[in-house]
Amino acid sequence: MTDQFAGMSDWVGKTEMRTDVINAWPVEALSATLNRSDPAPQAGDPLPAGWHWMFFLEARPMSELGTDGHPQRGGFLPPIALPRRMWAGGRLAFQAPLRIGDTVRKVSTILKVEPKSGKSGSLVFVTVQHEYFVGDARAISEEQDIVYRDAAAPGDPQPRTTPAPEEAGWHRRVAADPVLLFRYSALTFNGHRIHYDRDYATGAEHYPGLVVHGPLQSTLLLDLCRRHEPRPVTRFEYRASSPLFAGETLSVNGSLAADRASAELWTASQAGAYAMRGTARF
Repeated sequence: MTDQFAGMSDWVGKTEMRTDVINAWPVEALSATLNRSDPAPQAGDPLPAGWHWMFFLEARPMSELGTDGHPQRGGFLPPIALPRRMWAGGRLAFQAPLRIGDTVRKVSTILKVEPKSGKSGSLVFVTVQHEYFVGDARAISEEQDIVYRDAAAPGDPQPRTTPAPEEAGWHRRVAADPVLLFRYSALTFNGHRIHYDRDYATGAEHYPGLVVHGPLQSTLLLDLCRRHEPRPVTRFEYRASSPLFAGETLSVNGSLAADRASAELWTASQAGAYAMRGTARF
């Protein structure tokens, strides 16, 4: 790799800590956004799996944002100059539920910074560990993979996709419209313009439309488990396969394993291609 990535390994081992209170309002708002008819959340209610992504949010001044709407590079995360960044995947272990009213401590550590070369140009993968504690008891362990990529050029071919299964034991269709994307961006305080600014998404980053969030797709997969399986998810692994765009009706799918200990999960585009793939264990 070129000298532009020199020194990136110096970020490995860097840590930060945040504290937040699990409040009821974001829970009520996400329930409505996912078209659920849950009762109003009360103190002590468990937080559904994946909904912790609405908390511990970073609020930078407008003057400290980059042109893409994210905080400028070089704070906790390394100052990687590649313009495209997204969640590539992750792994979660749910050891105990977070509950409405809990004061929770989140400790984040950069585990790896790995520059690579691919067919689409330069890539840098950053793996971050997040651990969530209520008092001294760990409730969630998470590893999150973030990928930074070269910008696409106008006329570049779209990435190859893989057909998803047409049949699933669990199945739900979701209209990926701009309102859904905006509401999820607001609930997670995600300023990345590819999710709500179509001119930026198509003109600056050369996507064909607004991009559906990776964590939103993961939340939909976990929500599918919640709709069909009374046992709580104890582990969840997920990996992005190809992007989804606003205007599509995406499908959210799952198939329970024969031993009922796990389920294979996936989102698929309107054309039937894999977008996000995951495995949940109960």
